[in-house]
Amino acid sequence: MKQSLQDLALKDQRILMRVDFNVPLSEDGTLRDDSRIRLALPSIEYILNQGGKLILMSHLGRPKGKKDPKLSLKPIADHLEKLLNKPVKMALDCTGPEVEKLAYQLQEGEVLLLENIRFHEGEEHPDKDPDFVKHLAKLGDAYVNDAFGTAHRKHASTALLASYFPQKNALGFLMEKEVSFFSKLIRNPKRPFYAIIGGAKVGTKIGVLQALTEKIDAVFIGGGMAFTFLKSQGLSIGDSLCEDDHLETAQKFLKTCSEKAIQVFLPIDFVAAQEFSNDATRKVVLAKDGIPEGWRGMDIGPDTIELWNNLVKKGSTVFWNGPMGVFEFSHFAEGTHALAKSLGDLGSTVVVGGGDSVAAINAMGLQKNFTHVSTGGGASLEYIEFGRLPGIDALSDR
Repeated sequence: MKQSLQDLALKDQRILMRVDFNVPLSEDGTLRDDSRIRLALPSIEYILNQGGKLILMSHLGRPKGKKDPKLSLKPIADHLEKLLNKPVKMALDCTGPEVEKLAYQLQEGEVLLLENIRFHEGEEHPDKDPDFVKHLAKLGDAYVNDAFGTAHRKHASTALLASYFPQKNALGFLMEKEVSFFSKLIRNPKRPFYAIIGGAKVGTKIGVLQALTEKIDAVFIGGGMAFTFLKSQGLSIGDSLCEDDHLETAQKFLKTCSEKAIQVFLPIDFVAAQEFSNDATRKVVLAKDGIPEGWRGMDIGPDTIELWNNLVKKGSTVFWNGPMGVFEFSHFAEGTHALAKSLGDLGSTVVVGGGDSVAAINAMGLQKNFTHVSTGGGASLEYIEFGRLPGIDALSDR
């Protein structure tokens, strides 16, 4: 068991906390969705109420180790000020004499947000600039990681910084909650346990699918990756997305499921379109008849929605990751939306693993209907696959 925030002495201490404020911004720099910031508030407020001096670190986007004014955390500092109803100081960088001065002058209950940590190459590539993490460590007396969404990355602020604060490091409340839900899911799920996996590519999800075969009773495969599975069974998929180099992988996975008596549900019909556009001509096609040349599957069809909605009701535990179709186009969002709605009404344990599934749930305002909605797409999948993450391994045990 890792140390929790409540195990640390916080009063009059400078607490370096890694958070995940990588939120979607509009062109004009306003925040489109602040849920990641709100989820970090319990840890932030706890530290401040205990008399800690808080220094927050986060990345935003992919600046690739260079300063990019469009990816500054300044709008986030302004937004956090409103949420906390108190000033948030903004550093113009992450390290250096000016930043150190700001950190050392902090008083109890004050907050300092460092500039985008990925403006430095040493964050994502610690081997190329090993001094970066040392300079970061100078700013604090203790370290807290509350950024589950980046806990699968071996970056300076997520996996290396903890070692500079032996026994003075801990999980934040959000990280603790995430770890608790996924540990239960891996170790002791209430049965039957179903997995619903969507998204575009088999290649990125095959590891987690294989890990799940040790645990699940049934798997539902939707999204673009379903076509690789259907083609591997000899069905015609027209111009649909397909990873030909993973046809054998798909066949092996289906064989493993058959050997372990795991039921596999692939879509029985699709909404197909003549081009990749919301306004494309569309029609419903049965999977057994095949998708004609010149057409591509864009969403699961009405028969699949009805069948799956009835089948998932039997699940005591359900893990969902990935959309069922091109849900960013309104004409091809029905499968994802219908699934979100029926899972939200289940009353069973439903855990949603980050990424696009969460975006769909947020857009529908259904967050409160689920047992747990994860903040980490890649992190949640890696945790299920390996049972550990670099950002968690780096922290001290109780």
